[in-house]
Amino acid sequence: MALIVQKFGGTSVGSTDKIKTVAGRVLKGHRQGNRMVVVLSAMSGETDRLTGLALAMQHIPDQREMDMLLATGEQVTVALFAMAVKAMGGDAVSLLGDQVAIHTDNMHTKARIHSIDPDLINKHLDQGKIVVIAGFQGVTDSGDITTLGRGGSDTTAVALAAAMQADACEIFTDVEGVYTTDPNVCPQARKIDYISYDEMLELASLGAKVLDIRSVGLAKRFSVPVHVRSTFSENIGTWVVEEDKIMESMLVSGITYSKSEARITIKQVPDHPGIAAKIFLPISDAGILVDMIIQNTTDGHLTDMTFTVLRRDYNRAMEMLKKVAADIGAQTVTGDESIAKVSIVGVGMRNHPGIASTMFQILAKEGINMMMVSTSEIKVSCIIAEKYTELAVRALHDAFALDKDNLPAEVAE
Repeated sequence: MALIVQKFGGTSVGSTDKIKTVAGRVLKGHRQGNRMVVVLSAMSGETDRLTGLALAMQHIPDQREMDMLLATGEQVTVALFAMAVKAMGGDAVSLLGDQVAIHTDNMHTKARIHSIDPDLINKHLDQGKIVVIAGFQGVTDSGDITTLGRGGSDTTAVALAAAMQADACEIFTDVEGVYTTDPNVCPQARKIDYISYDEMLELASLGAKVLDIRSVGLAKRFSVPVHVRSTFSENIGTWVVEEDKIMESMLVSGITYSKSEARITIKQVPDHPGIAAKIFLPISDAGILVDMIIQNTTDGHLTDMTFTVLRRDYNRAMEMLKKVAADIGAQTVTGDESIAKVSIVGVGMRNHPGIASTMFQILAKEGINMMMVSTSEIKVSCIIAEKYTELAVRALHDAFALDKDNLPAEVAE
């Protein structure tokens, strides 16, 4: 008898008919003898609808009340799911985050899980019930409802699987699994059977939307095997596992891209100790994330500093940095929102030099200029003009032969 945690996203439970379909699928697994814990998101579009209602009431909604409002989306879904199971002759019980005692910090709308008490879940499982839990939500020590932010249901599912030492955590989505790149951009994209936690972390951080990055981090920390698969198919999806469980790694496992970033340059900055802190401390205090950073020293002990931020933070960052530039005596601040980040990821890159230079050659051959470059052991990212994004992705996918199971020898060299 296996203990399985399954998570179904908003598109999987987007209507009453879809909820019934998911209930039938879960009930089938239960009748095969498995102990089933199900995590559900709100119905697709519901969180956006609730957010719109909040904005109609308050220009900047109170964060505590926002969590009270947003948590109702999952409450509807889990209750309807339990009803559907019972209508099919099964038994289920729906529970909210505070009932399960998913304890979080006090950071409303983007809380982090501290601990989970599995006692109530185990009690219901021992009674032969399917336990369905509202994803995306928790409770503070003082009893306030919190939500975990976008993608939080993935995190709920993995955290539950870790707390209960589940045999597997299955994340059901509207795609078959993790692909070598976006199939909408490159029709030759291939589903990956196994991918390491580190590779999935990089892909998630670089723009891949299949799994929330926090859920992958939790899975790695607690060695939870995660199976990403389609709600609408019985096919095997992608297993996210420890690297040593993968028999052989591709040099490059996947290519991802992001069009959600912007580039900012502060020109003619005095080049002396402490100047970088004066630039980035206000940005950090405002909660603005900085990704790539490049500093170029010029004559006269002056430097140009270029970095990227999320595009949604661009206007805010520009206004702040104009004031900072005036304070530190920099010449000017310029920006560019028409950029994209294209990245290659693969654990096989650790032991094979030349992968980055191959990527640069491929982009150069297509006439694509690289504005910025960032690397780690298992990834290389380049900032390019946004209009070349799809061309870059397809060219890299073809050159690294990701449509095939094995990398050609001439590329590896």
